[in-house]
Amino acid sequence: MSKNSDNGEIRIFRPGACAPVRGNGKRRTPARAVITGGAGFVGSHLCERLLAEGYEVLCLDNLLTSSEKNIAHLGSEPGFAYIPHDVTRPIFIQGPVDYVLHFASPASPQDYLEHPIATLKVGSLGTHNALGLARTKGATFLLASTSEVYGDPEVHPQPESYWGKVNPVGPRSVYDEAKRYAEAVTLAYARTHGVRVRVPRIFNTYGRRMRLNDGRVLPNFMSQALQGEPLTVHGDGSQTRSLCYVSDLVEGIFRLMLLDRDEPIIVNLGNPEEVTVRDLAVEILEVTGSSSAIVYRPLPEDDPRQRRPDTRLVQRILGWSPKVSRREGLRMVLPYFREAVRAVSKEVPDFGAEIVPAMPAAASAL
Repeated sequence: MSKNSDNGEIRIFRPGACAPVRGNGKRRTPARAVITGGAGFVGSHLCERLLAEGYEVLCLDNLLTSSEKNIAHLGSEPGFAYIPHDVTRPIFIQGPVDYVLHFASPASPQDYLEHPIATLKVGSLGTHNALGLARTKGATFLLASTSEVYGDPEVHPQPESYWGKVNPVGPRSVYDEAKRYAEAVTLAYARTHGVRVRVPRIFNTYGRRMRLNDGRVLPNFMSQALQGEPLTVHGDGSQTRSLCYVSDLVEGIFRLMLLDRDEPIIVNLGNPEEVTVRDLAVEILEVTGSSSAIVYRPLPEDDPRQRRPDTRLVQRILGWSPKVSRREGLRMVLPYFREAVRAVSKEVPDFGAEIVPAMPAAASAL
C-alpha cells in the first residue's frame, strides 16, 4: 500500500476522481472528507463507506492504537489517500474539504490506560486542530464522542439531555474527560465561529477489525472461547452493555453527516438491546460452540453498571435504528475472530460452530 520511510517522509496515496460532487456552476468536483483515526476499527469502516458512496477520502492516523492493515485494501481505491499524521499537531490540507470527521483517539480501556497523556491530548489538542481545519475550510465537523461521557449513569437508559456521573480523576477519567472536553470545545466552535457540528455519542460497537487484545468485553470473550480458555467476567456479571454492529453504526454516522441542519446536533448511536455481561458470555459460548468455563474476577474501578442508549431522538431526526440483532451480529463476526485467533495461536479448536458469511455493505438510506 505504501512504502516505509526511514527518513520521516510522509507517505501518501494520491487520490483520484470520484463522486458525489460540489459545484460552482462551471466545474463539479468530488466531495472530500478528512477522517482522523481513519485506520482504526470504526474509522476504517467509515473510510470504506464514504468511498463506496463516491467521496474522496483523506485518512489521517499516527497508528498509535490502529493498523495500516485496516486500510491496506483501500490503497488502490480511486479517491483514497492515507497521510500519517499526529493530529495533536496542526493539520494542513491543500484544497477544499467538505467534511472533517474526528475519530482519532485510543478507545478501549487497555489503550487509554496505557496511553493516558496521548488520550487527553488527542481529545483536547487534536479536537482543537480538527475544528480549526473545519473552520478554515468551511466544512461540516463530526466529533466521534462516546457513551463514556455519561460515566456510571444514574439515569437509565441514557438520553442526550443527561449530564452524566463521571469521576474526574479516576483511571478512566483520561478518556471520559477528554471526550467531555472535546464536546465542549466543539460546541464552542459552533457558537463562536458558526462551524456546523455533529456529535454522535457512540455506544459499544463490534465487528471486523477489532483487536483481540484491546481489552473490551466482546473480543476478550471471543478470544478466550475460541482458544478454550475460561471467559473472564468482572464482578458478578450483572452489569449491562448494549452492543451495536459496526455496519449499523456507520449507517447512523453517514446519515448524521449529511443531515441538512445548521444547528449543533448531539445524538446517541447504539443498539438499545441490553444484555448483562454474564449473559453475553453465555451467548458467545453458544455461538462459538466452546465448552470454556466462566470465571469471576474483581470489578475494575469506575466500571459502569449500566449501558443502554435512549435512541428516540436519533430515530426521530434520522429515521435510524440498528438492523442487526446481537445474535446475528455475533454469528457474522465469528469468522473474523476465528481467523484472528488462528493468526496469533496457529491452532484454534474446532467446536463445530456454524460459520456465517460476513454481512454485505449497508445500502445508503439517503
